[in-house]
Amino acid sequence: MAKGSNVAVPASAVRVELGWRSGPGVPDADASALLLVSGKVRSDADFVFYNQPTHSSGAVRHDGKVTTDGAVTDTLFVDLARVEPVIETVVLAASADGGAFGQVPGLYIRVVDAATGTELARYDSTDATVETAYVLGELYRRQGAWKFRAVGQGYSSGLEGLATDYGITVDEPQHAAPAAAPQPVTPRAPQPVMPPPPPAAPPTAPAAAPVQLTKVTLTKSAPTVSLTKQGGTSGAMRVNLNWEVRKQFSGWGSKRGRATAMHRDLDLDLCALYELADGRKGVVQALGNAFGALHQPPYIHLDGDDRSGSLATGENLTINLDHKDALRRVLIFVTIYEGARSFADLHATVTLTPLNGAPIDFSLDECTVPSTVCALALITNTGGDLTVQREARYLVPDRGVSPQRTVDHAYGWGMNWTPGRK
Repeated sequence: MAKGSNVAVPASAVRVELGWRSGPGVPDADASALLLVSGKVRSDADFVFYNQPTHSSGAVRHDGKVTTDGAVTDTLFVDLARVEPVIETVVLAASADGGAFGQVPGLYIRVVDAATGTELARYDSTDATVETAYVLGELYRRQGAWKFRAVGQGYSSGLEGLATDYGITVDEPQHAAPAAAPQPVTPRAPQPVMPPPPPAAPPTAPAAAPVQLTKVTLTKSAPTVSLTKQGGTSGAMRVNLNWEVRKQFSGWGSKRGRATAMHRDLDLDLCALYELADGRKGVVQALGNAFGALHQPPYIHLDGDDRSGSLATGENLTINLDHKDALRRVLIFVTIYEGARSFADLHATVTLTPLNGAPIDFSLDECTVPSTVCALALITNTGGDLTVQREARYLVPDRGVSPQRTVDHAYGWGMNWTPGRK
């Protein structure tokens, strides 16, 4: 599609893929969506992005980012049938982290029928320069039907500029005012007695909390962040693992070949080894139905066992940071229960979302060894400082040794293991 052109969208639900090529010096980017009425959001809740991934209506959500062989895709899901009738436009945008979109090669947006996988529209952007936030397209209503328009316009003021232009209230960092210089004390003349002030006006309802735009991405060169310094050491912290299976060619039914998805019954298990402050140790995992507990030791709970491989859900566990003093260390790891012999064709993203403070995310590196267990992140409480360290460490079990025992040995947990089943 050319910039400014439009096309009908004959689908009840679509996946919107924002893609580009990664490489040295290429900024990271994040997809977002704004639901508009008369060109503005109704409230900050109409902004869907990494810190607020699902709209209250359930019609729009941020599904997450996947990297495959240097190609990056960040996906939004839009259930057009569920978009509230008052919403006229869904703006589809991206923000750059660490540079401008002129440094992002192969930038494009693609709209795909969520039910069939059929591509409905694609716009390749070739003229971005200094923009750090970019509107690639929009879904809009015309005479009761949905259409897509290629936009290709941006802001040099980043995600904050984009958000505020559409009516979002952005939380700005607070800086302490410098202390005033001490003033000399001088005697004061007697003051006349004043009548008492009139009663204060009743307090008004507090304004809605502004949107937090910050996030933390852990990398090999910067693998650690302090939850304490981020102010994220209370409430429930959500840990999410989502993944995508690379499609492979498994046969040649025609000259072009026939692509089929491998690992259809793939089952990954998100797990956590824990050590409490009183020395007790254990594991939270689906195997053996050891799902843990949120409001009693170990203060870690596994939500369930997802076999879908869905980016929208994935595997989730929750850590109750209101009891952080009871936790000494927590190692979050993932095992392949069935459906694959290694992580070689799996591309996963880990996101830790504390109730307070910025979300923390990272992607796993490409797996080049026959690994069936991967240590994801290590949470450590040292002297009251709660830190998260990116591990992204693939481990190869010895013959006859379970993945759980392998990760235990690598991190010195020293537990006894017996066979278990789901």
